[in-house]
Amino acid sequence: MNAPDPSLRRRRKEARPQELLDAALSLFVEKGFAASRAEEVAARAGVSKGTLYLYFPSKEELLKAVIAHCLSERIAEGAAKAADFTGPAADLLRDLLAQWWEHAYDSPAGAVFKLVMTEVRNFPDIAEFYVHEVIGPAQQLLASILQRGIDNGEFREVDLGVAVHSLVLPLIMVCVHKYSIGACQVEGAWPFDGRAFIRQHIELVLQGLLRPAAA
Repeated sequence: MNAPDPSLRRRRKEARPQELLDAALSLFVEKGFAASRAEEVAARAGVSKGTLYLYFPSKEELLKAVIAHCLSERIAEGAAKAADFTGPAADLLRDLLAQWWEHAYDSPAGAVFKLVMTEVRNFPDIAEFYVHEVIGPAQQLLASILQRGIDNGEFREVDLGVAVHSLVLPLIMVCVHKYSIGACQVEGAWPFDGRAFIRQHIELVLQGLLRPAAA
């Protein structure tokens, strides 16, 4: 009998954290965070509970890792792109928002919003983590792009906080809808194209931000 290939074993070990995050997200969305048990996550990922705890010391730390992987890392990528971008602020905002939210809508990452909205009230530590790791950086990034557009004459003078919320909150609800009402086969509901909504919403808000000459 041939001995196991050490490189295969190493690759399997390197992939395990991602497998655990994927299993955790699917289970948390399906059952809710509070109702899910660590051993269920481990079983779904095909490992023991002890192996799970080698990577994530608690269920709360596992959820934080899910949030960081699905949301925080993408925000950091957007910030890096914005730092190197030299074109119009409207183009940067359009590209960043469309790419980010279409990815969130099409991937399991979108489920994190529903999970956070339904669970964090009972887990203050998770709420604090989400504010510091997701809400804060995202607001700072979008506000800086809006301010860039105001400074160069593209955008009207607006309240940055209101403008950021106007951009983001409906897009969060698109993802929440997909994993709530959208997951139910309800007769009489209007057909809903999430990707089309994302693009149209971004354009609607951008047209409201642009100065008349720029629009």
